[in-house]
Amino acid sequence: MKIAFYGTKPYDKIWFEPMGKDYGFDIHFIELPCNEDTIFLANGYDAICIFVNDYVNAAMIDKLYDMKVKAILLRSAGFNNVDIKAAENKLVILRVPSYSPEAVAEFAMALLLTVNRFTHRAYNRTREFNMSLNGLMGTDLNQKVAGIIGTGKIGQAMIRICKGFGMQILAYDPYPNKELDVKYVSIDELVKKADVISLHCPLTPETEHIINKDTITLMKQGVYLINTSRGRLIDTEAVIDGLREGKFGGVGLDVYEEEEGLFFEDRSNDIITDDNLARLMTFPNVLVTSHMGFFTQEAMQAIAIETLENAYALENGLPLVNQVGTDGAH
Repeated sequence: MKIAFYGTKPYDKIWFEPMGKDYGFDIHFIELPCNEDTIFLANGYDAICIFVNDYVNAAMIDKLYDMKVKAILLRSAGFNNVDIKAAENKLVILRVPSYSPEAVAEFAMALLLTVNRFTHRAYNRTREFNMSLNGLMGTDLNQKVAGIIGTGKIGQAMIRICKGFGMQILAYDPYPNKELDVKYVSIDELVKKADVISLHCPLTPETEHIINKDTITLMKQGVYLINTSRGRLIDTEAVIDGLREGKFGGVGLDVYEEEEGLFFEDRSNDIITDDNLARLMTFPNVLVTSHMGFFTQEAMQAIAIETLENAYALENGLPLVNQVGTDGAH
C-alpha cells in the first residue's frame, strides 16, 4: 500500500517511518497540509493520512475517487474535518478512536491547575526574582463541582482525575453511560452548578458552540472553562465578552475554532491577523496552548500503531473496526 502522509512533522516520523516499513507500506511524507491546493499530491497513492487541521471536502473526495485513492486514514479520533456523506460508496474512512485518553485528560487538568494557581505567571515572575504573591491567589479544587461535558473515554479519565482531587462530578452526555458512578444532568443544570467546566465531546452539528452566550449567562461567577476537544465547541466571541465582564475565574484552551494554519506551526515572526485569538492572549486569566493535549510518547506511539493497523486491515480484507460511516463511527 502506498500512503500519502500529509502535514508531516519531525515527531511523526519517529514512529510512522520505522513502523511503516515493518508493515511493508510505502509512506511518502508530505510537510504540506491536506487541502484543496495540495490534494493533487495524492495521485498514485492508495490512501492518504491526515491530521486534525487537514480537511477533505466533497470536491476533494471526488478528486481522490478519480485518482483511485481507496481510503482516508485519520490519525485522530475526531472526523469532523472530512465530508463523511460525500465519501459514502467512494472512499473508506478509518480513524483512531482511542490512543491515550489519559494524555488528554491529564493535560486538561494541567490547564485547570495552571489558570487556577497562576503557575505560568509565577514562573515568569520568579525568573526575574519578583517573589510577590499579588495577583496569584487561586481557589481549592477540593469539594468544588466539576462539570464534565462528554463522558467517552477521555471524559471518563477526566472524571477519575477530578475525583482524585476530591471534586463532586456532574456530567452531560446525550448518550449517558449507566455504568459510570456520576450524576447526569441537562446542559443547563451543569453550567449553572459547575465551578469547573471541561469539554470532552466530539464536534457535531449538535455540539457546535455548546458554550455560547446563553450558556455563559447561566454559569456561576468565577467559573473555570477548559477545552481540550475541538475549538468550535466554544463561541470565541461569547467567551471574550464573558472575560471582559469578569465572568470567568480562568479559561484554558488547547484548541481554537480558527486554529487551522496557526496551530502546529511556528508563526512567531508573523503578524497574526486573527483579532479574537490576539484578544484572548491579552487576558491574564487565559492560557492558550497549541493543541498539544494528545502529545505524549505513549499517545503518539498508539496513534501510529492504530493508524497502520487500520491500513493493514483494509489491505488484507480484515474487519474494519474503526471505519466511520454516515451514521457516525462504527
